[in-house]
Formats: sequence, C-alpha cells, structure tokens
Amino acid sequence: MRRVDRKVGTDEALKFLSDGEYGVLSLCCENNPYGIPLNYCVIENNIYFHCAVEGKKIEYLAKNPNASFCVVKSAKILPDKFATSYESVIVFGKINEVCGAEKKGALVGLIKKYSSEFIESGVEYIERLIDVTKVFRLSIEDISGKARR
Repeated sequence: MRRVDRKVGTDEALKFLSDGEYGVLSLCCENNPYGIPLNYCVIENNIYFHCAVEGKKIEYLAKNPNASFCVVKSAKILPDKFATSYESVIVFGKINEVCGAEKKGALVGLIKKYSSEFIESGVEYIERLIDVTKVFRLSIEDISGKARR
C-alpha cells in the first residue's frame, strides 16, 4: 500500500467489509480479467455470494478459484481539495462452491443483510429456489483497508 498513512487495521477493514452495500469480485482466466459487482454477506471471516447455475462467473471459477474482492463505502467527493473521502477494503482469497447447511446459512445471511424485515418470507423464498442457485465462499486469505476521512 503506497499511502500507509491511510492504512487501517484488520478489525476496521473487516468492519468496512461487513458494512458495505456491494462489492466488486475480480476474477481472471487465461489473462482475461473479469470484474463483477455483487451483493454479498460476511460470515465468520468468509464472503458469501450467490448466482445462477451457469454463466461466465462459473466458467472463470472452474478454471481459476483465485479472486480479489473490493468494497468502497462512505465515498464523498471533496471538490475543493481535488480529492475524495472514502473507506475501502480489498480482500484476496480462494473461492469454493458451498452446499447443504452452509449454502442455506449463506442465503439466510444475505436475507438478513438486505431484507431483514422479511426473514420469514425470505427463508420460504430460499426453500423454493435453493436448487436453482449456486452459492460460493471466498475464504479471506489477505485483507487490507484504507480510509481518507
């Protein structure tokens, strides 16, 4: 990290990650980069996300499970300073598909994060569509955060 004066500790970086609204998952296969904005949740130091059962993301992951994930939050342009205030985090790790109880737990985690007032109907929704949804876990191997406030 070039601007070490803006570096935040691991605990604060994890909070940025947990509190973020969405992130960008970056994959690479055969020298072709692919960045995908997505919703996610963090459970026990892992990032979980869901997707359809086929598509480019799944094709890339089958060939290369290494990924980075970036979240920027609290961004505000400071026009008079020619700068931006922000909080950001970047994670590196490997991605694996999850099944069974872990899959359902991740989907419930997504419901809790994005639809907390609809847990009961969200769980019913999960039950109806769980077989046409894939869920993946990004295991955090490295995390760094920075902020300009």
